[in-house]
Amino acid sequence: MQNELTLRQIVDGISAPLAVMTADGALEIVNRPILEYFGRTAEELKEWTSTDAVHPDDLPRVLSAWRHSIESGQPFADEHRQRRSDGVYRWFQVQGLPIRDAEGRIIRWCVLQTDIDERKRAEQALRESERELRQLVDSVPGMIAVGDSTGKLQYANRRLLDFLGMTIDELSASFVKPIHPDEREMMHNEWLRASAVGQSVEVVQRLRRFDGVYRWVHVRVDPLRDDGGRIVRWYGLHTDIDDQRRAEEKVRQSERELRQILDLTPQHITEFGPDGSRLYNNRAALEYHGLTLEEWQQAEWHTLFHPEDAERVTREQLSKFRSGSAFESETRLRRRDGQSRWFLVRFRPMLDEQGRLTRWYAAATDIDDRKQAEQRLQNENVALRDEIDSASMFEEIVGTSASLQTVLSRVSKVAPSDSSVLITGETGTGKELVARAIHRRSRRSSRAFVSVNCGAIPRDLIASELFGHEKGAFTGATQRRLGRFELAEGGTIFLDEVGELPAETQIALLRVLQEHEFERLGGGGSIRTNVRVIAATNRDLEAAVVAGTFRSDLFYRLNVFPIEVPSLRERREDIPLLVEYFIDRYARKARKSFQTVHKHSLDLLQSYSWPGNIRELQNVIERSVIVCETGTFAVDESWLSRRPAATEQNSRRDVLKRPPAQEKAIIEAALRESGGRVYGPAGAAAKLGIARSTLESKIKVLKINKNRFRPA
Repeated sequence: MQNELTLRQIVDGISAPLAVMTADGALEIVNRPILEYFGRTAEELKEWTSTDAVHPDDLPRVLSAWRHSIESGQPFADEHRQRRSDGVYRWFQVQGLPIRDAEGRIIRWCVLQTDIDERKRAEQALRESERELRQLVDSVPGMIAVGDSTGKLQYANRRLLDFLGMTIDELSASFVKPIHPDEREMMHNEWLRASAVGQSVEVVQRLRRFDGVYRWVHVRVDPLRDDGGRIVRWYGLHTDIDDQRRAEEKVRQSERELRQILDLTPQHITEFGPDGSRLYNNRAALEYHGLTLEEWQQAEWHTLFHPEDAERVTREQLSKFRSGSAFESETRLRRRDGQSRWFLVRFRPMLDEQGRLTRWYAAATDIDDRKQAEQRLQNENVALRDEIDSASMFEEIVGTSASLQTVLSRVSKVAPSDSSVLITGETGTGKELVARAIHRRSRRSSRAFVSVNCGAIPRDLIASELFGHEKGAFTGATQRRLGRFELAEGGTIFLDEVGELPAETQIALLRVLQEHEFERLGGGGSIRTNVRVIAATNRDLEAAVVAGTFRSDLFYRLNVFPIEVPSLRERREDIPLLVEYFIDRYARKARKSFQTVHKHSLDLLQSYSWPGNIRELQNVIERSVIVCETGTFAVDESWLSRRPAATEQNSRRDVLKRPPAQEKAIIEAALRESGGRVYGPAGAAAKLGIARSTLESKIKVLKINKNRFRPA
């Protein structure tokens, strides 16, 4: 009794599920963890063979194993499911060890139970995962083989077995059997190398199909590693590329035939890869360079082109190759003797059926003779233009007439000085061009030339425009603004239509000319200025001084060096040069070319009175360039016929140079014709060809009553 009590105490003291059974297998003692797991008494558990303590599916196997252990005396070991107190079955590993007496007879069995439910579930999940993986591998279009860490075949998917016409056992017995005899040694060596270093291997080999036909197959074998980096599997993917290989061979054959044809072509034909790599140059191109195909492929780019073209061509080609669009280029290619010739190179991309770029082809045509002819023509044109420029152009002023040469002579004399210049002449004669010529030939040419049209600016804003203003100087002056005099500091300011300046602005301008300083509108301090003043007008300022509309002191300050620009009527001999000059300018803009000028049109242009002077001529030429469609330049006569006759215009233009009595008679005649109107296209000012402000001044000075000419 004492020994049994001690045994029970020992069994209860063990935390793991433990039971003691008699020699014939009857349950004798169970410890507390077993009672708690099953939720039954020890007496109830003694009937475990007839209850649901063991899963019904496992019970027959467990009883059979126990009988074998009891009969043989060998240890009992089994894994089965046992019912927990809540009705859930869990997996246990059960081990029964015999306890023997001194004579070796079995007197008891010690049974230890270990809960392995989590492990069994993990194993089940793994088996399920492997089944799913095999189903997945069998469904993929590729042919897959799986080997163990040594490369021994473990599995091959259905597609690979069907392709080879073999079972998994047949393939495992001889994996090299389907490989073409010529590739077996190569494949063996590649596998030894890959397995030795544990790296992927990729080869192309021929495998015998189920019908005995060998086909080209691409094979890639990759290792699978565990968390410790050890190789546990090798996976091989086999891809049938036989059709692709045959198609590539056909393409190569076609390329060989094409290259034979290209070698017979006199043009230079070059083949590039999609990235611009050099693939092929035909015989004509290689003979031109004096290179073999290999030498041309390896040659530095700059050795193939003229030194001045190499960098540009390389940059352009790389950029165009990326765009994928056809292009062309003119460049000089270096010949085998070191000389270079001009070629027109046309590049065309080649696309496959999916629209992907596969090749670039370039065809180079020798255009050296044409380029040389163009260069000679250009040199001749440049020389001719230089000759014309030197003979007939002063800055941008075109002409060789005596009256114009007189003006240009005065420009050359006054330009180096800082004297004020007053340029007079009719509208459209080019007074601003004369002003710019003076500036460009002066010491101030590197500084600003600021042009101001005094007649185009509202009278109440002209002072602000010239001298600037401070913030708040007048309504809308939200910030300080610099005037034109400040912008022209150190340079030249050109005051066009200076006769239109209002009286208060004339005073400010006079101060600038006398004291070289001014004030901004709203400002409290004087600003020093170093600006040369060139003024221009088509008005009779002397008449305006007499009429009191222009200050005499300002007139004399401006009129330090007077220059009168002749009208186009006074320099008719310059018209052919001007016509040529304007035709060249506007034809280039319109991308047209004229070989000759129609003689009748040239005679018409020279006989016309040109009341609008050079500006009118310029407009007529531009309009004619637009409408001319042939190589002969011509002018529509109707554009000139509505103008007053040259003789009539000349006589009226001279009105400002007549004695007062004659001036009065001419002006009254013009007012009578126009019904007393001064302004407008039919007004007296237009008939006389003078500015309306000038005519108003004359009417006031001569005390003419223009109202008496108006119709009743």
